[in-house]
Amino acid sequence: MRMGRRAGIALHWLMLIGFLVGLGLGLWVNLAVGADAGWVQWLTTNVTAPAGQIFLRLLFMLVIPLLFSALVVGVAEMGDLKALGRAGWRTLVLTVVVSAVAVLIGLGMVNLFRPGDGVDPVLARQLLEQGREGAAGIVSGAPETVQLGQFFLDLIPSNVFTAAAENQILPVMVFALLFGVGLVMAKSPATDRLQQVIEGLLEVTMKLINLVIKLAPIAIAALMFNLAALFGWDLLARLAAYVGVAVGAMAIHMFVVYPLMVRLLGGRSPLAFFRGVREPMVVAFSTASSNATLPVSLRAAETELKLPRRISRFVLTVGATANQNGTALFEGVTVLFLAQFFGIELDIGQQFIVMLVCILGGIGTAGVPAGSLPVVAMILVMVGVPPEGIGLILGVDRFLDMCRTTLNVTGDLAVATVVSRGETDAAAPADLPEPTAPPV
Repeated sequence: MRMGRRAGIALHWLMLIGFLVGLGLGLWVNLAVGADAGWVQWLTTNVTAPAGQIFLRLLFMLVIPLLFSALVVGVAEMGDLKALGRAGWRTLVLTVVVSAVAVLIGLGMVNLFRPGDGVDPVLARQLLEQGREGAAGIVSGAPETVQLGQFFLDLIPSNVFTAAAENQILPVMVFALLFGVGLVMAKSPATDRLQQVIEGLLEVTMKLINLVIKLAPIAIAALMFNLAALFGWDLLARLAAYVGVAVGAMAIHMFVVYPLMVRLLGGRSPLAFFRGVREPMVVAFSTASSNATLPVSLRAAETELKLPRRISRFVLTVGATANQNGTALFEGVTVLFLAQFFGIELDIGQQFIVMLVCILGGIGTAGVPAGSLPVVAMILVMVGVPPEGIGLILGVDRFLDMCRTTLNVTGDLAVATVVSRGETDAAAPADLPEPTAPPV
């Protein structure tokens, strides 16, 4: 979905302008005036900080309806689980395995290079206090510690409405997954109408997210001003290291994991594969939307890769919502980076939980620009990292969004290539459902 324009300027350019203006003014204040000046304190407390926190609160507000509707629709679009046969189960297993590999690469890179280290703890605490009130509702649901046994027990909500009211997002996601499975098992005219209602909820939520994202240029300028005025040049070094690690991890997944997958599991030449998917990759990078790229991916799968139409349509349509390797990788990198930035050490058990939630979050992420930001906020809460820290990465998120969407779309086509091996349209299961494209 292409983002709107204002005064003839594309929204992503306005976001870049907001980033540069906020960063430039903040650095000037930090170097020339100092963060302790009275008028600077008044401005950051009463103007720029509230402006940025309004944007974050609007994102947090949409977390539960977005994840619930996206997960239910993502599972429901898979159709009758028993009727999917080999193609459906191979798609499901590949989605989980490849997403897990992506997250492991991201976590490994962050642990190796530690891009968030080196920030003055005093300044980090000041930043937390500055944004804590604005995200108080989300922070209140953050656990003090995360233990593996208790984590799995807490996955099952005794009351899903209480869990939602208390911002216990993961139990709500588990309920949504089970609800989606029940929806496809109990097929009837009534459940079809219920699915349409939930699809309508997803469309409304995605529309609202698009409206909120249009406020991003102002919010980014305000947040970057605060951050730069507080951290100065050290902030630039941390952001550059974060972007470098995230892009490096995505490059490894794109040019190592996908070629091996296509060659070993799909029986095809990786070079021929990448030649065939050039157009979807360009569209994905320019739009930062898996849903907007879906028609181009479907055409490339049929005309360039010569995949069976029935299989490719099913895999790519489900993948636009449920198979988002790049998003899962990005979420893992971002959570660990912010934990390092604020001096919060996550042990192996907590990082394992991050991996699980990132895989699950990849299914529940809307295939629209910046659709992963609410999921990142939810994961931060799960592991006790202050979610207001998400403002730190907003200025560079658009570029990373373009990169991870390209990885998502290429991954969908790679999975379709593997699942199509040995299949033909004639041999495809007769009851394989004809999926419909998700709302764009």
